[in-house]
Amino acid sequence: MTTDQVTLLGTKGGPAIRPETRMPTSVLVEVDGFTLLVNACLGVSRAVCDAGVALTDLDAILITHLHSDHYLELGPLLHTAWTAGLNKPVPIYGPKGLDHYWAGFLNSMSFDVELRLRDEGRPALEPLAQLHVMQPGVMELGPLKVTTIRNVHPPISDSFALRFDGAEHSVVLSGDTAPIPEMVELAKNADLLVHEAMLSAGIDALCARVGNGDDRLRIHLERSHTSAAEAGHIATEAGVTRLALNHLVPCDDPNFTEDHWRAETSRTWSGPLFIGTDGLNIPL
Repeated sequence: MTTDQVTLLGTKGGPAIRPETRMPTSVLVEVDGFTLLVNACLGVSRAVCDAGVALTDLDAILITHLHSDHYLELGPLLHTAWTAGLNKPVPIYGPKGLDHYWAGFLNSMSFDVELRLRDEGRPALEPLAQLHVMQPGVMELGPLKVTTIRNVHPPISDSFALRFDGAEHSVVLSGDTAPIPEMVELAKNADLLVHEAMLSAGIDALCARVGNGDDRLRIHLERSHTSAAEAGHIATEAGVTRLALNHLVPCDDPNFTEDHWRAETSRTWSGPLFIGTDGLNIPL
C-alpha cells in the first residue's frame, strides 16, 4: 500500500544558489498511488530520485508560473527521464507560453536528440510531453480532483495555486503569491497547506546581498509574496490541519534561523508547523 505524502524537494525562494544554500522550489505530491511533480526547479531531477521516485514514474507535472526557478529544469528533467527509459506521454499543465520553452529546449538539444533516435532507437522525445494550458477551475487528474485558482504574483498574471483532493487526503499549494482571501477558501479544512513565506526582517539583508538589483527587487518581494505571519493567518482562517512554510525568503542568511520563522508564524498559527528544508517528507 502506497503512502500518501508530500516531499518538499527544494525550499528556497528565488533562482540564485550559492555554496551551502538550498535549492529552488519544487514539490512532490503522492496521493492515492498517483505521483505529481509541482514545478521543475534547478536540481529537480536529482531531488526526485533522492526522494525514491524514478523519473519514469512521474504521472503528471504542473508548473505554477513562468519564473525561472519554477520551470528552468523542465526540459532537462524530461530529457533525462527519456534517457532513463520514459516511453509514455506525461501530462504537463502550465501557463500559456510553456510550449515556447519546450520548443526552444528541443531546438537547443536537437543534435543530441536526433543522434539518440538514430543511434539508440529511442522513441520520439517531443510527443512525450503532453502540454496543456492551465486555467482556473476543477479537473480530474488520475484519481485526484485538482482545483486551480489564480493567485496574485505581479507582474505575472498567469500564476496559480493548487488543491489536490484524493479519497482521504487533501493538499493545497499556494504557489508564489501575495496574501489573498481566496486562499482561505481554497485551503478550507485541508490536511496540509504548503504556503510560500517571507521573513520580513530578512528583506533588507537579502536585497543588499544580491548586489546587482535596485529598489525594484524590494518592491517585487513586498507586493508579490506573503509573510510568515500572513501565511499563518491564512492557515488559521482556513482551518487546515497542518501548515508547511516553503519558498522561504530568505533561507540562507545565518542571522535568521528556524526560531525566527517559528516566532513570526506563531503570532497567527498555533497548529503543527513545518519549516521547509530540502527533502523534507510530510506523510499525510
